[in-house]
Amino acid sequence: MSLIVRDATLEDAADILAIYNFAALNTTAVWTDGPADLASRRDWISARQKAGYPVLVAMKGRDVVGFASFGDFRPWPGYRHTVENSVYVDEQHHRSGIGRSLVAALIERATALDKHSMIAGIEAANAASIALHASLGFVEVARMPEVGCKFGRWLDLVFMQRRLATEVKP
Repeated sequence: MSLIVRDATLEDAADILAIYNFAALNTTAVWTDGPADLASRRDWISARQKAGYPVLVAMKGRDVVGFASFGDFRPWPGYRHTVENSVYVDEQHHRSGIGRSLVAALIERATALDKHSMIAGIEAANAASIALHASLGFVEVARMPEVGCKFGRWLDLVFMQRRLATEVKP
C-alpha cells in the first residue's frame, strides 16, 4: 500500500490526537504529563494553518499513520527565518519510511516559504529520531543536559539543524 502525504484537515484531528496522546503518555517525545483533548488539537491545526505553516498527515489507505508540522522557532522577529519541526508516527508503523517522508515534505514546504533553517528538538535517548534527522542533512548543534523531566527522570535535549537557504531575506 502506497503512502500519501497531504495537508491535514480538521477532520484529521481525532487521528492526530490519538498518535499525539500515545506519544505523550508512553514516550519522551512529548514532554508533557497528560493527554491533550480534541478541541486543543483542532485549535493547534487551525493556528498553524492560519500562521501559514503546514500540518501534514501521512496516509496508508484510509488510515492516518503519522503527522508533522513546523512553526516558529522563537517568537521574536530576528528568528523569523527559522522554524522548528515536529513529527510523530503511529507506533505500529515505526521504521517504515513514514517519518522520513513527512520530514522531507516539511523541508520542501519550509524552503518554499524562504525559510533559512529548520530545527529539531529531540530527547537525547531517541536514537531513531536523531538518525532520521541526520539522514536528511540535520546536524547536531547543541546538547542540553537535564533540561526536562518525565517519568521521574531528567531528560537531555538535542538540537539538530538543517540549513535550507543561504540568502538573507528581509
